[in-house]
Amino acid sequence: MTAAVEVEAPVVRDDLTAEQYHADRTSISSSGLRALLNPGCPAQFKYDRDHPQPPKREFDLGNAVHTAVLGEGHDIVEIVGFSDYKKLEPRALRDEAYAEGKVPLLPKEKQQVDAMAKAVREHPLAGPLFAPGSGIAERSLYWTDPATGVRCRVRPDWLKQLPGMTLAVDLKTTKDANPEAVSRAIRDYSYHQQDAFYTDGIWAALQPEDVRFIFVFISKTAPYLITVRELTDQDRDIGRARNERALRIYADCVANDHWPDWTGPVTEIPQIGMPTWDTIRQAEEYLG
Repeated sequence: MTAAVEVEAPVVRDDLTAEQYHADRTSISSSGLRALLNPGCPAQFKYDRDHPQPPKREFDLGNAVHTAVLGEGHDIVEIVGFSDYKKLEPRALRDEAYAEGKVPLLPKEKQQVDAMAKAVREHPLAGPLFAPGSGIAERSLYWTDPATGVRCRVRPDWLKQLPGMTLAVDLKTTKDANPEAVSRAIRDYSYHQQDAFYTDGIWAALQPEDVRFIFVFISKTAPYLITVRELTDQDRDIGRARNERALRIYADCVANDHWPDWTGPVTEIPQIGMPTWDTIRQAEEYLG
């Protein structure tokens, strides 16, 4: 699909809250593009977008660490005097915090967040990247994809605009921050799409001389080890190609107001088999 109207100019916003940014229905984000591709599909993407889910406790720690490290983000509310949510009073305080858009933390969780933020600040690579005053947190960038006319948006965790170079630094909390686990996470969560999309958005909206996207993964368990990495050029190219396909899918869905599932329109029942590697292994073992 080609844009039928004049392409909107890029926009840089510093006045949007996270809630306002994520509530935008006039543009698509990196997470939205990833949700359109397998194992997701347009039908599930549209349902999830139209039916926002309540806050998930599993995201509280990551949101709180972002606030502690970046200095901006969700307000943190410590549920003082309780070690769990078994009683009515702490549950009421937790729910009140959620209703106000804040992140509730038990005292042991607050201590964990503080320790993780300290680990980031003291890390030889991550610490200087997130040095207070050296960057801008949560800046919202909007631009139009010229190939499809789709309005796009990104919100880098931390932008450092240096002479001749803009760095986008992305902080991720993870169960395991060892490089092999990080490599699998890039595959499982399509972080190579995020890298390419954010890089392209920064080019479009800020027009820097050069852009680098840096991942900072921090483990959720003590001693809160950290892995700082840049993506390979080949994986970024793959991520960009995936984004281009997802943008075409999204543009077509919007144009036709049709959001198909994984199968799409068929008249015959498709076949399915085991994952390719398992088929090869079992064929060699049982059919060879």
